[in-house]
Amino acid sequence: MINEILLKTEEKMQNSSKGLKIELATIRSGRATPALIEHIKTEYAGIATPLNQLARISVSGARLLVVQPWDRESLHNIEKAILKSDLGLNPSSDGNVIRINIPPLSEERREELVKAVRKRVEERKIAIRNLRRDALADLKDLEKSKSISQDDFKRAQDKLQKLTDGAIVDAEQIGRDKEAELMEA
Repeated sequence: MINEILLKTEEKMQNSSKGLKIELATIRSGRATPALIEHIKTEYAGIATPLNQLARISVSGARLLVVQPWDRESLHNIEKAILKSDLGLNPSSDGNVIRINIPPLSEERREELVKAVRKRVEERKIAIRNLRRDALADLKDLEKSKSISQDDFKRAQDKLQKLTDGAIVDAEQIGRDKEAELMEA
């Protein structure tokens, strides 16, 4: 019972870290990456569809994204959706593909993005602590019902704290990596 709770909690904490990585990949750095725009919703056949389901997104050089729609009819809608996004990108189309030049970030914008990264990392750390709280409540219930001893509870509590500390360190490292990427010239 204890191991099940700890394994389930560890898995949720790992998923939280993976989710943070994915979320931070959408924050624009000076580098071109498909993750930057693949989540943008585009109107297609009356349905809001993620861009990565409508086109092939590739990187051409360090600062150029190339979007190649599978249906050329959707080219205009894709271009409009990229312009509407809060990424500040200006796509250019030749009728077949859309090219997006990723301009370098200003120092002020970099600092804003670093603040956003720190905020998201802090939100993940809170989520991890909430997972610890929930697991601890489950362990306390087991102890109250006399399913586990006080010693088992204490050992499980210590393991849970180590899992939590490790997950928080992971989240902080992911955040530091993204900050370093943003501050690169």
